[in-house]
Amino acid sequence: MAKARLQAVTGGSRRRMRAETTESEHGLTDGGPIDGAPRRRRPRRLSELFAQLARDADGPVSIGHIRDALGNRSFAPLLVLFAAFNLLPLPPGTSAILGLPLLIVSAQMVYGTKQAWLPSALADRSLSAATFRATMEWIIPRLVRIERVIRPRYWPFWRKQGDRIIGGIALLLAIVVTLPIPLGNWLPAFATALLGLALSERDGILLAVGGLVSVVSMIVIAAVVGAAGFATNAALGWMF
Repeated sequence: MAKARLQAVTGGSRRRMRAETTESEHGLTDGGPIDGAPRRRRPRRLSELFAQLARDADGPVSIGHIRDALGNRSFAPLLVLFAAFNLLPLPPGTSAILGLPLLIVSAQMVYGTKQAWLPSALADRSLSAATFRATMEWIIPRLVRIERVIRPRYWPFWRKQGDRIIGGIALLLAIVVTLPIPLGNWLPAFATALLGLALSERDGILLAVGGLVSVVSMIVIAAVVGAAGFATNAALGWMF
């Protein structure tokens, strides 16, 4: 049943993606080949990659297996995946654990690592096939809705420059995600997911949206921490 639902969710999107031919390195989308250059097919979208992983799962799915399956695209998808885990309705306090993978991945992006490395304690962690499919059933439909409106456009960075800059922003957001602030991890995790998608699709407009959400999340967190500090000082002053 889980496999059937995943196929239903991603079937239409997958057919549309197969029908599309992608632009050249310069972002051209219309017309025929330029100077005899062949057309290039757009890389598979993250929803398709995640759906394929879920369909193929016939046993425990480890984080290391997911990273290896994503190949040289691992940084952006891992940002999206680990950020999405922090968006799930999980018990309070789990963000302190689920935020650690975001810290590790984003720090490597800043450093300029070519492929994501994960410590064995994290890479060997696994989910059962049923749990992994259930998680993907929550993530993929939301991912597909976003992918319908994003595409390569107005990308301001050259080559790996964007990885470092987005990695730096994601690192700051990951630090906030791990802090024990009630309901304080949702907006930073959402902003990180948007930035990961923007990096994956080279979408400058989504990058701007993700940056705006990042700023708003930091303002909200600062306000919450400031209000908590003020309330604590007021209570201590009243008591003593």
